[in-house]
Amino acid sequence: MRKKTLLILEILLLTIFGSWHGVLAWEPTKPIEFVIPAGTGGGADQMARLISGLAEKHKLSPRPLIAVNKSGGAGAEGFLHVKDKKGDAHTIIITLSNLFTTPLATGVPFNWKDLTPVARIALDQFILWVNTKRDDGKEFNTAKEYIAAVKERSGGDNRMKMGGTGSAQEDQIITIQLEQALGLKFTYVPFKGGGEVCVNLVGKHVDSTVNNPIECASHWKNGTVRPLAVFDTGRIPAADWKAIPTVKEALGADIHYLMLRGIFGPPDMPKEAVEWYIGFLKKVYETPEFKKYLEDGALKPSFATGAEYVKWVEENEQLHRDLMAKGGLLKK
Repeated sequence: MRKKTLLILEILLLTIFGSWHGVLAWEPTKPIEFVIPAGTGGGADQMARLISGLAEKHKLSPRPLIAVNKSGGAGAEGFLHVKDKKGDAHTIIITLSNLFTTPLATGVPFNWKDLTPVARIALDQFILWVNTKRDDGKEFNTAKEYIAAVKERSGGDNRMKMGGTGSAQEDQIITIQLEQALGLKFTYVPFKGGGEVCVNLVGKHVDSTVNNPIECASHWKNGTVRPLAVFDTGRIPAADWKAIPTVKEALGADIHYLMLRGIFGPPDMPKEAVEWYIGFLKKVYETPEFKKYLEDGALKPSFATGAEYVKWVEENEQLHRDLMAKGGLLKK
């Protein structure tokens, strides 16, 4: 009888504590501020708003995610905003590689270690794009044709204009790598976001851009821009993109670069909140819509959390320091 009583008591305690654990498991209790340290229309903006929409569509969060653009100072506005929210469990930020480039180029008092790593979602590609309908009538069908024209104008004041997002950011790093590898010179024209960059290429305000695929995809489908080469070690495997050669194939220059698409929280974000966001992002990542988005936008699926994510961030901070030092972009 005593053993039976103890067994019943044990079952009751497990039931009670199991129920408490379920009740006490953390989840958002108010809207989540989803900070985008970049302008509207670019790759980070598109991904953040897609995540917010999928959360609502599939009921993946008990509270909505409110996307907020804070692009000032090459994203410094957004990073400092989240840095100041120590311990806040209802704020996250989507990061591109300005996580590294902005503090290295500006000296702003911020480092990725000021934030709480949550998850790396994907790695984004870069493509050399040109307009298909130039005012001078020239049509560039290959990267070699375009670079030959750039070289012809490199020595004068009428250089070809390369558009990109921000100064001393990813796009300018790639532009400088092209210049150094091929012995040419562009006039680099910075814009606030990737969407704006491609719009200005369509509007013929620049001669070429180095954009993420998703930022120019719709204009490509409309026939107004043309992809000439991808900055990666291999071609993009997705069906719509696989015909585009790598820069090494097209120009003989081994230039490759991948950009972060990751999520961080404020300093000292509670562990249970971090775990909830990781679980939430995994659910988003597995939706058919997000998988299609990755394929259509030629993003590399690359979900990582914990030590794997931190190691990648550490290595890429050093990579950007080296690239920016070589290009003369570090804050003196």
